Amino acid sequence: MSNHGSLLVVDDDKNICEAMADYLRELGHRTETAVNCHQAIERMGEYPFEVVVCDVNLPDEDGFHLLEWARINKPDTSVILLTGYGTIESAVEAIRIGAFDYLTKPVIDDELNFSIQRALGQRKIVEENKKLKEKLDDKFGLNNIIGRDYRMTKMFDLIESVADTRTTVLILGENGTGKTITARAIHQLSDRRDEPFIEVACGALPDSLLESELFGHVQGAFTGATHNKVGKFLQANGGTIFLDEIGTASPSLQVKLLRVLQDREFEPVGGNETQKVDVRLILATNENLEERVKKGEFRQDLFYRINVISVTQPPLRDRMGDIPLLVDTYVKHFNEQTGKHVHGFHEDALHLLQQYRWPGNVRELVNVVERAIVLAKSDMVMISDLPESIRSHITTADVAGHLNGGSLKSALANPERQIIIEALESNGWNRQDTAKLLGINRTTLYKKMKKYEISFEKQVGY
Repeated sequence: MSNHGSLLVVDDDKNICEAMADYLRELGHRTETAVNCHQAIERMGEYPFEVVVCDVNLPDEDGFHLLEWARINKPDTSVILLTGYGTIESAVEAIRIGAFDYLTKPVIDDELNFSIQRALGQRKIVEENKKLKEKLDDKFGLNNIIGRDYRMTKMFDLIESVADTRTTVLILGENGTGKTITARAIHQLSDRRDEPFIEVACGALPDSLLESELFGHVQGAFTGATHNKVGKFLQANGGTIFLDEIGTASPSLQVKLLRVLQDREFEPVGGNETQKVDVRLILATNENLEERVKKGEFRQDLFYRINVISVTQPPLRDRMGDIPLLVDTYVKHFNEQTGKHVHGFHEDALHLLQQYRWPGNVRELVNVVERAIVLAKSDMVMISDLPESIRSHITTADVAGHLNGGSLKSALANPERQIIIEALESNGWNRQDTAKLLGINRTTLYKKMKKYEISFEKQVGY
């Protein structure tokens, strides 16, 4: 099936020009004409032609001049050059400068049509790739990480500043905080975005299998190794490898990782042929690696190698002000998935979500929202649609924990301090707005901040 496009034919011989244009119009292309270089450039400035068929010999400037102009000003337009005195040298030069094709006159109709079809086909592929990349950016880019809390803003700034380097990044954070999403965003923002992104969950595999998974193995390296296997490091060559739960790595794996980081080379399990690799390493852990180094469980030299830039994913309980934003985003997402039309969470249900401590972090919140959308009996999610664990999270154990051997007064003070901090954070530390939100006057807020020793500097850690 042939593609139809918008074409411009440029030739100073009016008869040839019109004959070519008529032939192309008969094939279904929208075709305009020009008789010199300046007229052609004028036409191209007015309309986005997909393909320009241009004679090299024109009365004012030659076709090479138009090709140079198009390459700078209309890079999406394919230029096919025509010449009556075709020489190999000028054909090579035309392609080098950026011509899509170079044909010799008199041009055979089928040859011209075939060249135009190839140009339009390539253009289609380029556009489809562009759309796919945009989709990847939407799915895996920075916009995919949701949060306005100042800790998240700091994290975004750090991600943007390190993404386009080769620097190793260590992502710290509890389970469910979204470390994989952050790793993916770093890759997507980098100049390696068109190369592979390979993720390995180190904690999910036993040591023996993990080394083979990462570095590959040769046939006969161990029982069951019936053929050579390419490891994840080679699969990620040119791109990014993301090693999650790096704290679980065995001592022998730590040695191999150190070598890959230092020398960018390794040997497969059971093999002695050294393989070179160009990868950007992103690692993640929910453990305190410094503590593990002190205990001798994690190599100090490897820790220094991977801890060049560390990004901390804050737990959800430390950014309660982001919950309405997260809920809103996932309500839309699950409405689309399930075909339901839930408007959102009732403010009482939302308030309850902001009181809960979220041990499973954002991952747990996503599950709660999905469950609520599926079970919601009306177009609003009510408290009754929330799981029992959230509805009854203030248990006797919690009360005992809050009291912690202290009085009721001191137990009540802690939640009040936390509520004030969260209200300040969600209002960007604007005291007037925070007082309004809490339903108290500004003087009362100042007194309480003084009493609980709350200050922006202390919270941000300046």
